[in-house]
Amino acid sequence: MISAEQFQKELHIIIDNAIREDIGPGDYSSLACIPKDAMGKAKLLVKDEGIIAGIDFAKMVFKQVDPKMTFETVLKDGDQVKYGDIAFYISGKSQSILKAERLVLNAMQRMSAIATKTAQYLEILKGTNTQILDTRKTTPGIRALEKWAVKIGGGVNHRFALYDMVMLKDNHIDYAGGVQIAISQTKEFLKNNNLDLKIIVEARDLNEVEKILQEGGIHRILLDNFNFEDTRKAVKMIGNQCQTESSGGITLKTLRKYAECGVNYISSGALTHSVYNMDLSLKAV
Repeated sequence: MISAEQFQKELHIIIDNAIREDIGPGDYSSLACIPKDAMGKAKLLVKDEGIIAGIDFAKMVFKQVDPKMTFETVLKDGDQVKYGDIAFYISGKSQSILKAERLVLNAMQRMSAIATKTAQYLEILKGTNTQILDTRKTTPGIRALEKWAVKIGGGVNHRFALYDMVMLKDNHIDYAGGVQIAISQTKEFLKNNNLDLKIIVEARDLNEVEKILQEGGIHRILLDNFNFEDTRKAVKMIGNQCQTESSGGITLKTLRKYAECGVNYISSGALTHSVYNMDLSLKAV
């Protein structure tokens, strides 16, 4: 996984790019009708139910737009919210508040939706030893926000990108000429390049599981699109030799059954690619 320092760098890149995209040479609507030194205050109003996420990110945005603004936290990331709740107050120059408004709302609405959905998955998994993972099926440019939201909702981050973990999937295996060749070549590559990275290998059937185990040195086997029966067989075959992960079309209806097969993890792209934004609003007070 990437370091905390790299993660913070990603967040600042997101803020810089979003400000460039939204403000450009200036917020002419505010510049046209609001005095430069006018002061204001606003509140973040919740108009929905779920898990709030992105409050700490909002604080970062306001600070970057105008370090003199005052941020008063009422709720914290991960809190359960309902219609009418207030997450925070922001005070400072009115023009600065308006510059940051849309970026804060866009980020928090999506992050809260992801955190809420992740919490729903966790509720279904309660009582099992299975954890829920996100994937790289994220919105281009804001992956750090979406993965942060998964953690706020109680989930676990998978690899951040292509560089912090090796994951050999079906296309890698086919292009390499087979799963065992792909694994052996990967080990050699990591050794030659002095890279200390964990290796995850996707298995498409029980035969591939056996071949992966024969190679050894694998951190986790990904059981992709396995049915319940074969998942249970694979978990038994693997035992304590490495971690197990189920993926591929797993829904809220089938989530619990896969967990009961004994896998360590279930990964779901739906956590980040299939959510409906939480309704939030920034209102002047």
